[in-house]
Amino acid sequence: MGLDLVELLPGEWRDVMKPHLDLEAVGRLSSFVESEYATQTVYPPLDDLFAAFRLCAPAQTRVLILGQDPYHKRGQAHGLSFSVRPGVSVPPSLRNVYKEIQEDLGVTPPSNGDLTPWAQQGVLLLNAVLTVREGKPTSHADHGWESFTDAAIKAVNESPYRVVYLLWGSYARKKAALVRNPNHVVVEAGHPSPMNPRGFLGSRPFSQANAALQDAGRGEVNWGA
Repeated sequence: MGLDLVELLPGEWRDVMKPHLDLEAVGRLSSFVESEYATQTVYPPLDDLFAAFRLCAPAQTRVLILGQDPYHKRGQAHGLSFSVRPGVSVPPSLRNVYKEIQEDLGVTPPSNGDLTPWAQQGVLLLNAVLTVREGKPTSHADHGWESFTDAAIKAVNESPYRVVYLLWGSYARKKAALVRNPNHVVVEAGHPSPMNPRGFLGSRPFSQANAALQDAGRGEVNWGA
């Protein structure tokens, strides 16, 4: 029996995503992913592939932050967009995210690059493509992950509770078209990469997200956690 990505999903996510999935396409994606893990160095480790879903159940999702694909250097990717484990140098884009947290909220950002505490507060840290070959960014794009993660975005869109979508950069902002529930809030900005000096810093996404959550009675995220 080969790798079955649908079966690998946590049960609650499987239930809400399945109606939005083309199971034949997922079968092809599963075969591709299984082959890549067997023959290449692929990140994140397979055990961390669905960490974002494990840490943040559908009903608890309050914020969705969308990245493009995982970090492609050894020891970085662990299944959460923009996040790295403690002890790993904070990547440049995440440094800008932390800088904006400080400017926006006046709080001290996390002391390392591990965003697990955000996930545990209901922040779904999703990448559009969930795997990558070592040293080859976007190498797993256009193999089916995009429609798989679109299913997650569509499932979150069906939540009866307010969700704030933080979409940074042109790639992520295209996904705003999938957010059709008027109860939700989309906050768009440029990508936090240092290669894109305009459009993210000063966009104040974190205070906007917390205000929208408070307005809907869903509390605030502690972005300094």
